[in-house]
Amino acid sequence: MFAIDQLPTAIQDKIKKNKENDGTSSLIGSAGYTSADDDVLFDCIIALSMGKNVLLKGPTGSGKTKLAETLSSIFYQPMHSINCSVDLDAEALLGFKTIHNNDGKATIEFVPGPVINAMKQGNLLYIDEINMAKPETLPILNGVLDYRKTITNPFTGEVVKANQNFGVIAAINEGYVGTVPLNEALKNRFVVIDVPYVQGEVLLQVLKSQSKLEDEKLLKKYVTLSADLIALVENGNLSEEAASVRALLDTCDLSVYLPPLRAIKRGIVEKLEDDREKAAILNIAQTLFE
Repeated sequence: MFAIDQLPTAIQDKIKKNKENDGTSSLIGSAGYTSADDDVLFDCIIALSMGKNVLLKGPTGSGKTKLAETLSSIFYQPMHSINCSVDLDAEALLGFKTIHNNDGKATIEFVPGPVINAMKQGNLLYIDEINMAKPETLPILNGVLDYRKTITNPFTGEVVKANQNFGVIAAINEGYVGTVPLNEALKNRFVVIDVPYVQGEVLLQVLKSQSKLEDEKLLKKYVTLSADLIALVENGNLSEEAASVRALLDTCDLSVYLPPLRAIKRGIVEKLEDDREKAAILNIAQTLFE
């Protein structure tokens, strides 16, 4: 089990200093990421503390966002988030100009976005599903993500150099619908860390701590269901989202008041589009829960 005292002294000192300065910020993420492989969390901490950008690569629902929040929590460092899509533009990243009325006089002011805020304040920047953005949008971040940690704000002309504590975490779902291959020049600006599905005893502990379901016998059956779904995903017979921990947590919560099969339909099955996938999940569920 990972513990802070396993970290180098310099990193422990940095965490202590952050706790004193930013420990009460509302932008600090909540902990909760758990993995059978402590190296995932440890390596992320080491990379971030060395000023590296971290790219979390893993299937939908493997806990990449929860891992980013946990890193924010461990470092006591506020985190600004960007949810990428085809509509992402420079304003969503950097900020925008607006008209401000000050004592009856209209002035144009710049409202900083997540990138500028994180850079200036020395916070974490989380870029979720980075390969959902249009390839022509992301090059604006090249200077932010390389050794310069600098950007010229196109809206104000200001040259912004990041505070030394600034860090970047991005997440990617490779091969997912709507994504595009990440430009190699951009990917090379990151340390890449694989985030696997949570399974077995570790998954059981996650369900116990993060769901409302307390029936341990039922929780263990859901762990078995998850293992069966992951096997189908790995064989190419099921979409990744069907094995999402997020969907499984929804299902466990519903099971407090609904029969398991109905909870599975609402929490997992009906989120899918393919009828064959729906039938496959129901077949497995009926075997486990009837």
